[in-house]
Amino acid sequence: MKKTTVIVLFIIVLLIPSLGQANDIQGSGNYDDILEPVMARAKIIDMLYENEGDYGFVHQVFVAEIVAGPFKGETVLVENAFSGNPAMDMIIHPGDKVILAMEVIDNQIAAAYPQDFYREFHIYLLIGIFILVLLAVGQLKGLKAIFTLGITVFLIAKVMLPAMLKGYDPLMLAIIISVVVTTITLVIIGGLTPKTFAAILGTTGGVLVAAFISLWVGHAAKLTGLSGQEAQMLMYIADSVGFNFKNLLFAGIIIGALGAVMDVSMSIASAMDEIKLNNPSISKARLIQSGMNVGKDIMGTMTNTLILAYTGTSIPLLLLFLAYQQSYLKIVNMDFIATEFVRALSGSIGLVFAIPITALVSAALTRASSSRKKSKDISA
Repeated sequence: MKKTTVIVLFIIVLLIPSLGQANDIQGSGNYDDILEPVMARAKIIDMLYENEGDYGFVHQVFVAEIVAGPFKGETVLVENAFSGNPAMDMIIHPGDKVILAMEVIDNQIAAAYPQDFYREFHIYLLIGIFILVLLAVGQLKGLKAIFTLGITVFLIAKVMLPAMLKGYDPLMLAIIISVVVTTITLVIIGGLTPKTFAAILGTTGGVLVAAFISLWVGHAAKLTGLSGQEAQMLMYIADSVGFNFKNLLFAGIIIGALGAVMDVSMSIASAMDEIKLNNPSISKARLIQSGMNVGKDIMGTMTNTLILAYTGTSIPLLLLFLAYQQSYLKIVNMDFIATEFVRALSGSIGLVFAIPITALVSAALTRASSSRKKSKDISA
């Protein structure tokens, strides 16, 4: 039975990534009415010429072979023009694999332009290495971790995000998804045990605290939720969807903190369960204190993890401020900087609150479980 379950779980894990894969050009469809460019993978064969135009801008023409889709095997001329912006320009060489944006008229390729480098293979390679490492080190636990990760990605990509695009409140969606993800993940990994329930309640409590703190401070500090470029781009579809950008910000804070809070709660609950198992006579107060001591040790590193994770994404901006010697008063009051402070600190506060919540609940559940076990032994 266990072997069958493992095989089924492994097959599901292999199938889940296919749900989110972008569709390549397939079949022999008619592209006469397509207004948007058709995307395809191609390999650069040769460069025909390169010249420098007005204002020093470079214009290149390549020969590329399409390697997937109904146009597979066809060669096409690819034009690549430099804008002078290193972030936008693609430095292409023969042998590179790229994604082409093609204008198709009467089922014929009229023009093709490089959209980006083909990176999909390397992403899948990294995913494969990640899965192999988890399976090699964790074995069945690793397989469970892969399965729960697949469920998490599925719920976010196929449930939460589409629901947000339909106009549902992002904050409530994030809270619901967090509770569902926490419950499924911890039950699969830890089973239906007191430590699992303690970890679930601790995680839920910590996430709700993080949500409340971010909501309170966010409104008090008049955060707009529009500090990021992506959020600003969403404004173009805001009228049709009705986005609440503040709640979208708070939803991101909750999802961002969920993993760390879950890790802390499960670590404390598991440690307390082991302590009780090895010392059944330990008092409730001592058990809670032991859980708190474990939590304090974890707290220092995990809060650093959250702070450093958010700081790491802001390094270019921080360097920009330093280079231009912006005043502290201006920097600390910027919407973007205030948003990052709220994001990092509210998540960290939720993480800290998860420690006593998990310790108290774990002690109560462990003691109750021990009492029921003793009653059964006496009855027997």
